[in-house]
Amino acid sequence: MEWNCQMLSRMDGNEVYDMLRLRVDVFVVEQSCAYPELDGLDGEAIHVIGKDAGGIAAYARLLPPGVKYEDPSIGRVIVREDCRGTGLGHELMEKAMERLVKEWAPERIRLQAQYHLEKFYRGHGFTAIADPYDEDGIPHVDMVWVNNRTS
Repeated sequence: MEWNCQMLSRMDGNEVYDMLRLRVDVFVVEQSCAYPELDGLDGEAIHVIGKDAGGIAAYARLLPPGVKYEDPSIGRVIVREDCRGTGLGHELMEKAMERLVKEWAPERIRLQAQYHLEKFYRGHGFTAIADPYDEDGIPHVDMVWVNNRTS
C-alpha cells in the first residue's frame, strides 16, 4: 500500500476524480443516500490516500480546527469494497490520526461515525458524546478522541 497525505491543490486531476468517485460510489450509490457529497470543505482538508494496484483503496479527510468543529476532525473514511475486512480500515485510521496529531497537535479530535461503525472507532480511542441521530437517512453518532498525553 502506498500512502500519501496532501492538500487538494497538490493533487492532480485524475487523483481528485478517483477520490471523488470513490466517495460518491460508497456514500451516495452503495448506501443509497442522496446528499451533497461535495460540501465545499475539500479545499481546506488534508486528504489521506492509500493506493494499491487497483487505485485508491482507502481514504479519509482531515479538517483543521475551526472548519467543521472547534477541534480538528476526521471524516469521509472509506475502504474500497474489495479491501474491506482486511484490516486496511485500521491502518487508514492510524495513518489519519498520526498525520492529524502531527499537523495540529490537538487536545481532541472529532468525528461523526455511522452508528454501525461505533465499535470500530472505539477501537481507535474514540468515545460517543451524543445519542445516535439520523443524518441523511443513516444513523450516526458524534464521537471524540481525547489526547491523554502526560506533560
